[in-house]
Amino acid sequence: MTSRREALAALAALAGAGCAASLAALSGERLLLAEDVPGRGAIPLPDEGGLAPRRARWYKSLPDEWVQCGLCPHGCKISEGERGTCGTRENRHGVLHTLVHSRPCSVVLDPIEKKPFFHLMPGAVALSLATPGCNFECKCCQNWEIAQARPEQVKTVVLTPEDAVALAVKRAAKVIACTYTEPVTFSEYVFDIAVAGRRSALKTAVVSNGYIQEEPLRDLCGVLSAYKVDLKGFTERFYKEHCGGELKPVLDTLRRLVKHRIWTEIVVLVIPSLNDGAAEIRDLARFVRGELGAEVPLHFTRFHPAYRLTNLPPTPISTLERCRDVALKEGLSFVYLGNVPGHPGESTYCPGCGARLVRRVGMAMLENRIDKGTCPDCHRRIPGLWT
Repeated sequence: MTSRREALAALAALAGAGCAASLAALSGERLLLAEDVPGRGAIPLPDEGGLAPRRARWYKSLPDEWVQCGLCPHGCKISEGERGTCGTRENRHGVLHTLVHSRPCSVVLDPIEKKPFFHLMPGAVALSLATPGCNFECKCCQNWEIAQARPEQVKTVVLTPEDAVALAVKRAAKVIACTYTEPVTFSEYVFDIAVAGRRSALKTAVVSNGYIQEEPLRDLCGVLSAYKVDLKGFTERFYKEHCGGELKPVLDTLRRLVKHRIWTEIVVLVIPSLNDGAAEIRDLARFVRGELGAEVPLHFTRFHPAYRLTNLPPTPISTLERCRDVALKEGLSFVYLGNVPGHPGESTYCPGCGARLVRRVGMAMLENRIDKGTCPDCHRRIPGLWT
C-alpha cells in the first residue's frame, strides 16, 4: 500500500516543473537563480520530496501521539503522520514538525512599495521570500499556485536564514520581507531570519493575513521591524465564506501589534459587492482610529479577478476613492489607494500642512521630502521607519 508521503512525492514529481516555471510570473520579477544563493543549489525533490522537517516551535503534546498546533487560531489537532490545515506542519511520532523551514519557493528582489509598505524606508530594495502553504483559502488569492500548494508540489531551494541575510547584503537589500504566501505558516523560519538579520543591521518585515495566536506573535514581535496585515474585510461572514477563517483573531493581532509597538500597516482588498459597503468601510475606519490609532496607514487596494473570483469586475476607482474619503473623514491621517498607478492617493501627505512628502507612481518612489521623520515645511512628526 502506498504511504501518504510516497503519494505526495509522486504528485510532486508530476507538478514540480510547471509550478517552478510559474514563480517568476506570479511576482512579476525575476526569480533569483540557484547560483545567487551562497553555497547552495536548486534541489527540487531531495529526500522526502523536498521537505525540510524541523521541530515546530509552537505546539503541545496530546495523548496517543496526537499534537495540537499552537501557531494559528485553527488550533489543529493532528494525529501521527497527518498534517494541519495549512499542510506545512506534520505530526511525526508525537512531535510536530515544520516542513518548510529554509525551503523557499520564491526568492525575489522587490521595491518595498510592492508589499506595500509606505512608511518603511521608501525606495528600499526588499529581498522577498515565501515558502509554500497558507492557513487561509481565499477565493481571490493572487498567488494561489504556491499559497494553496503543499511543500512537495512546488520547486524550492535550500536557503538558511544566514544564507538569506548574506544574499540580501550581496544584493544591497535593506529589508527581508516574508510575503507572497502566508508567513504565519513558516513562522519558525521568519523568526530565525529576523534574528540573523539583526546581526547585519537588516530589518525583517512580514506581509500576513494576521491569523496567528498570541504566543507566536509575541515571540515574533521581539525580533521583527514591521508587520503588514491584509484585513480581508470587516465582517465575520466575509471571513467565513471567502477565507475559511474568522475576523476576531485578526483584529486581536492588530491590537497586539500596536501594543508591542511594531510598525504596522493595513491593506484592504476592496472587492465589488462583497466588502465595499459604505457602513462596513466606516466601521473599519472607526476601528482603526479608535483601537489602533489615527496614524496607522490604511491602504485600499483595487481588486482584479483571480483564482475562484473571476465573475466579478475590477473595483471601480470611484469606489476606492469613496473608501478613502470615508476613512479620511473618520479621522485617519494616512489613507492610500493601491493598484491605481499615478493616482494622487498613492502619495504621502502631511496631515498638518497638506504638503506632499513622498511622491509615488505605482511601485516607484519618485521623491521623498521627509526630513528625519518630520515634514520639512511645518515640522510635524510623520510616523514610520524612515532610515
